[in-house]
This record gives sequence, structure tokens and C-alpha cells, in this order.
Amino acid sequence: MKQLPWMTLGALTLAFAAIAPASAQEKSVAVTAIVEHPALDAVRDGAKDALKAAGFEEGKNLKWQYQSAQGNTGTAAQIARKFIGDKPDVIIAIATPSAQAVVAATKNVPVVFSAVTDPVAAKLVQSWDASGTNVTGVSDLLAMDKQVELIKKVVPDAKRLGIVYNPGEANSVVVVKELKELLPKMGMTLVEASAPRSVDVGSAGRSLVGKVDAIYNSTDNNVVSAYESLVKVAQEAKIPLIAADSDSVKRGAIASLGVNYRDLGEQTGRMVARILKGEKPGDIKPEVSTKLELFVNPGAAEKQGVKLSEDFVKSATTIVK
Repeated sequence: MKQLPWMTLGALTLAFAAIAPASAQEKSVAVTAIVEHPALDAVRDGAKDALKAAGFEEGKNLKWQYQSAQGNTGTAAQIARKFIGDKPDVIIAIATPSAQAVVAATKNVPVVFSAVTDPVAAKLVQSWDASGTNVTGVSDLLAMDKQVELIKKVVPDAKRLGIVYNPGEANSVVVVKELKELLPKMGMTLVEASAPRSVDVGSAGRSLVGKVDAIYNSTDNNVVSAYESLVKVAQEAKIPLIAADSDSVKRGAIASLGVNYRDLGEQTGRMVARILKGEKPGDIKPEVSTKLELFVNPGAAEKQGVKLSEDFVKSATTIVK
């Protein structure tokens, strides 16, 4: 065998020494989301930015991979199995269907869920205490009484509230259940319209015309991913549309009092950084975002036949032009 010159061997040794420590320090984070839409994309991007701020940067010491299930729960399960096979240090699972797919597939790989309204009802964790398992995360749970107060500020005389949602999404089922319990106490009733697929959102919205005084949308992923079709119904039928998330206000809802999903993503990223630095997910309690922001879109109100008070508009955190 021909021997390599000693200078070449030395160079190779030095090169390996330079590479080895960086490789040993590299962490890997795999991110899965049920679908791409502005709110969930903001969670993903916020988490990545928070990780960078915590010292974990893609291309330097962080391997980052992301896949969307494009609204398909079967695809979410495939992504979960693929990621678990990759053995990342942490999987971030955005929205309930993706989180359920990942949690069902592993008891070992650390999982941080995000944008999940009720992780207990979704059976991701047994309670809001530290789970003692491989799962923790950040919820976008909203107090529904505050949501109804917002609806009454936009439409003071509203008696019949419509909601379009996917009955197969645990997040949405929780919201509907709470509204059914809460609205009668406030002299209101709930009218439901089912949208099992994103393509059903427009027709479900049209089924509410003539039956409701306002429509409220939660963070149902089918609805948010096809939001423009619901906005079209609201404008054509002059039905006020109130949202749970600020991105929907930018897309045509009149108002929202909700979580800033960019902030939610950053909160998620900070939790992931703690795990990358050695904490166990089972020792970290699930968290809820407590930072709510009022977004108001006066232009959308005009298109939907609503006149907002000046005081209400001025009270907004953000006025969408």
C-alpha cells in the first residue's frame, strides 16, 4: 500500500480535529405542522428565532428540518414516524393533529407541542402539571368569556353566534363545548357548521347565512387554512366575522383578542432550548401564553356592515389598515 506523505496525514488529522468537536455539539430539531398557514408558520419561525437567540443556529450547531402534513392526518403520522427514525434531540409538533401523531409514535424522543388549545383533552399529557414523560409544550388556550365579551363589543345585539369547525379536530371540539355551556348564560345560542376538510369551509359558512348574527372562528386549522372563503361569505352576506387569532384579522376578520403566534413560537423555542441544554421535558410544566393582543380591522368592519366605536378602535393593540 502506498503511504501518504506525512504532511498530508497531518493535515487530515488537523482537519478531523477541527470537525469533531463541532459535530459532537450539534443538536437536531425536527418540526412538524399539520398545515401551513400564517399563524402556524409564525409559530415555526418564532421557535427558530428563539433557538438562535439561545445559541442554537442552523448551519452552525443546529440541524433543523421541517415538514407540513398539508392538512392530512395520515401524512402527519408518516412524518412522525420518519422524524422518530431520525432520532432528533427534540421534535416540535405544531397544532393538535400533528402533536397527537408524534406523541402516539414515541415514548422516548422529547416532544414539545405548540399551538395546541387543550393538551389534556387531546391526551398529549394527563394534566397541566409536569408530565413525567417525554412530552411538554405551549398552549394557545383562550378564556372563552373574554372572546364572547369581544363579540358583544363588535355586535352588541348578537343573539345567535355561528361557528365553522372541523369536528375531527380536538382543539375545535373543546371550543364548541365551552361555547355551548357559556353562551346561554349570556342570552346567546350557538349555531354549528361542520367543515371536515378545508374545501368545506366556504359551503359551511354559507349554510350559516340567515341563521346567525355573527360568526366566530377558533384556531381550527381547516378554517384558518381556507380563511378567505369564510371572509367572502361574511362580506357578501354582511355577517360580522370575529376571530381567535390576529393573523385572521389581517386576512379579513373584524377583530380578535388572541395570542400572538409569533410570541407563542418564541415561547416554544425557549422551552426547546431548555431541553437541548439538558432539562427533561417531563420536568417542565406545559405553559399557556398569557399575552393577549386586540387586533381591529376597520376596513373589514365596513365591508361586513358594522360600525365600530372610536373608543373600541383606539383600544386596539394593532389597527389593521
